[in-house]
Formats: sequence, C-alpha cells, structure tokens
Amino acid sequence: MITSMATVLRIGTRRSPLALWQAGHVAGLLQEMHPEIRIELVKIMTQGDKILDVPLAAAGGKGLFLKELEQALLDKQIDLAVHSMKDVPVHFPEGLHIPAVLMREDPRDAFVSNHYETLQDLPQGAVIGTCSLRRQSLLRGWRSDLMIKDLRGNVNTRLRKLDDGEFDAIILAVAGLKRLGFDERIRQAIDKDLLLPAVGQGIVGVECRISDQKTNNLLKPLHHLNSARCLAAERAANAALDGGCQVPLAVHAEQQGRKLLLQGFVGRPDGSRLLRARVNADIDNAAAAGEQIAADLLQQGAKQILDEVYQQH
Repeated sequence: MITSMATVLRIGTRRSPLALWQAGHVAGLLQEMHPEIRIELVKIMTQGDKILDVPLAAAGGKGLFLKELEQALLDKQIDLAVHSMKDVPVHFPEGLHIPAVLMREDPRDAFVSNHYETLQDLPQGAVIGTCSLRRQSLLRGWRSDLMIKDLRGNVNTRLRKLDDGEFDAIILAVAGLKRLGFDERIRQAIDKDLLLPAVGQGIVGVECRISDQKTNNLLKPLHHLNSARCLAAERAANAALDGGCQVPLAVHAEQQGRKLLLQGFVGRPDGSRLLRARVNADIDNAAAAGEQIAADLLQQGAKQILDEVYQQH
C-alpha cells in the first residue's frame, strides 16, 4: 500500500506577540484553503528583537527584523516568512520576493493614553512615546511643545510602559492593536492629514523563494490585489526617494474607484521643515504614481533632508 506524506509548510516568524499573530493568521488562511498540508511555525530571534537599548534608527533600521528570517529562507530552513510590510526594506536579497499581501487593515496611527481622550487634548509639555522618526517629525511640526521620547519593545511592552506612568500618551499602529485584541486601548485613530501612515502600514506580506513554485502556488489565493496596488505605489515612491524604513518619510495610497490617491511626506526629525505632495493617478499606474510623488518631494528638497538624517544616524 502506498501512503502519501502530507506537505509540510514551515512558516518563519519573529517571537513577538504581533508577529506570532500574523504568522498564525497566515497559517490559518493557508490551512483553510489547502487542508491537505501540514503547517509548522518556526520561531526565529532577530537582531531587532535583541537590540532594545538604542533608538531603532541608530541600530540600523527596521531591516534588523528581517535578516535572520531571510537567511533562513535562503538556507531552506523555512518555506515562507510573514512580515509587517512597513518593516520590509526597499530591496530584497537575490532569490526572494513577496508574492502575496493580505487585505490591508486600518493603516492609521493610534493615540493611546490613560488620561486624555485625543491627541488634541494633550496639555503643554506632555510626554509622548514613539521611536518612529516619521511620527516624531509630524508631531513636532504640529506642536513643538510636546516632549517626545523614544519607546522600544513589542506592543505589550510599550503598553506596560504607558501604564507604569513613563508617558502621558504613546502612538502605536491601529492595525497592531486590533490584531492583538487591544481595540479598547485606542482612544483615537489619528487623522491621516495629521499623521500620514508609514509605507506599507497595516499590510501583512508573505515572503518566499522565487524558485519555490509549489509554495508560490499555495500563496496565490491569499493575494489581495487592491492592497497590492496601493503597496506598489508606496514602495515605488520609497525606492525612488531611497528612503529606507527608519527615516522621517511617509507615503500612503488609497484606492478610490479606478483612481489612486497618493500622499507623501518628508520632514526633518525636529519638525522644522515638512514637505508634502499629493498625486491622483490611474489604478493601473501604481508604480508610476509612486515615482511621480517622489519626484515632487525631491524637487522640494527631500534629498537634502534625508541625507542629513542618514549622516546623523
């Protein structure tokens, strides 16, 4: 008698609660669509998880959260890796790609506080926690009186620091809080006109080897086309700006019928200079729209600002 062995799919993930939720969510979708396969989660510690005593920009940026996962893919220790797309650098290692992105969750930033209902309610000199240079720049440009302090660690750690009284408020991604069941901690989903979301914020992507046709085929049903189009525009702009992940830069796309509304921002970390751009483009020209908004920002002086940031970090 011939027995067939079930296909085992190994999903690599960081160990943080949010990373584990995302990997588990992808595993559940794959299991539902392909009940014949067996799925294993492989937990991997990354450099970004180990270095918690310095700001992320100084440590090397968000790419630190991916290197070990991508090496495990290249070494064939895992078959796919699950990422928050806002953590994924512009360029992939040779042989790897993102063939599937899931439907975008709410991309906005969340105001979280135990004492104040909205960002606008914060008193003079209030202390806000965030390690994002994007958020720091926009917040300082809006209200220079706020005291902004670096805040590292996973979502649970950041919430605990707030509860311990280290901050009057902290800024986190709405998507991460919702995925972890912390909806009630969101006092305010901050308007995108005030805090423009990061490139890829709210989107989960799945990375695998280009040559692994079997895994690529298994992932096809997970791919959400509209989210992918918006992501393509945002990442094209980021690439054209040579922005990396941890600079005071934001690009956000929204689909409106057959059109894409694309907004971009580059600013100094101290908020003293903020550049903004806006483009309406056809949905089928997502990458070109991203390049167009980058060109607008570069014409305004974005390169000089980004070069200054890179020299400081």
